[in-house]
Amino acid sequence: MNASGTWKVGALAEACGLTVRTLHHWDTIGLLSPSRRTPGGHREYTEDDLVRLYQVLALRSLGLGLESIATCLDGGVDPTRLVRDHLAGVEAALASLTSLRERLRRLDTELTAGRAPATTDLLDALQATGATAPDRAQALRDRLDADQLRLLQDHAAAVGPAAHYLLEVEWPELYRRAERLRTAGVPATDPRVRRLVARMDELSERFRGGDTATSAAVRGAWREAPHAMSGEPPAATESWGDLADYLDLAREGASE
Repeated sequence: MNASGTWKVGALAEACGLTVRTLHHWDTIGLLSPSRRTPGGHREYTEDDLVRLYQVLALRSLGLGLESIATCLDGGVDPTRLVRDHLAGVEAALASLTSLRERLRRLDTELTAGRAPATTDLLDALQATGATAPDRAQALRDRLDADQLRLLQDHAAAVGPAAHYLLEVEWPELYRRAERLRTAGVPATDPRVRRLVARMDELSERFRGGDTATSAAVRGAWREAPHAMSGEPPAATESWGDLADYLDLAREGASE
């Protein structure tokens, strides 16, 4: 840290275990840009930048990609929830490593004694290695049957803690971005709109597993109850029925 309370890129990279190239890349894509520059143009990171860096690293540790992280941060994340999810992820990793250690110790004991390890011990070791919103909930319950809701829950559970950020933060932010483009008069065929639709559909596939009926039902929930699905006040989503038509036009254009 400098006397001014800021960090140069090299010192910050060393302190947090990243490379200078990574921080440069994150600056280029707008994920983490330093708040200050020296008269010579060198990057200087402030305490606020360090807070954002922690958020980036914590979300990345939960399995989110850089584009999803940027979208989530733009949409706003609850710092308390983020720290708790990060802690839960670390504790789960520690538990997994502890289990793996015990299984490997058993294998080592068997091999040292000249005995062939049991098949179950080998399989356990392989498995341990890793080869392996109230309003929104109500809106979904009103439109999905029990099997469809179970499908969503199973896929969300498989995604883990990242599911919260993908569903509760990134997805609504994608809709808000699309609405800003629509109200600005940007055509539905614009590449920016198509990219947003592609990401929405990618998330849909991830949580629906290709079940078209479930996808249609969830899309209907966004069309009919956008305030519940997005967490926005009803007045802010009055025109989102038009937004749904706009997004469908983008999908049709992308499929041509």
